[in-house]
Amino acid sequence: MIWYDHGVGGWGWFAMSVGMIFFWALTITIGVLLYRALVTPGRSGNGADARQPGPPPEQLLAERFARGEIDEDEYHRRLTVLGETTGDVSRLSRR
Repeated sequence: MIWYDHGVGGWGWFAMSVGMIFFWALTITIGVLLYRALVTPGRSGNGADARQPGPPPEQLLAERFARGEIDEDEYHRRLTVLGETTGDVSRLSRR
């Protein structure tokens, strides 16, 4: 049996080739995006970051003071500002 190309010339073959490349690129992209959305660890269902919280700011400030990066006046000033922003000045002043 003889197969004819039904009048598809060089540009037709080129268009089919490019179309197939776009088809597979789109299929692979959708697959990767679905995989990342459904399987990627470290993400909670609501889109928030599920990493463990770091040390509290007061502890970081105390560590900087202990290393000598800030002096005592700056330590107390920043500790006061932290207490004012969190609303818990009494807890900070006990340290």
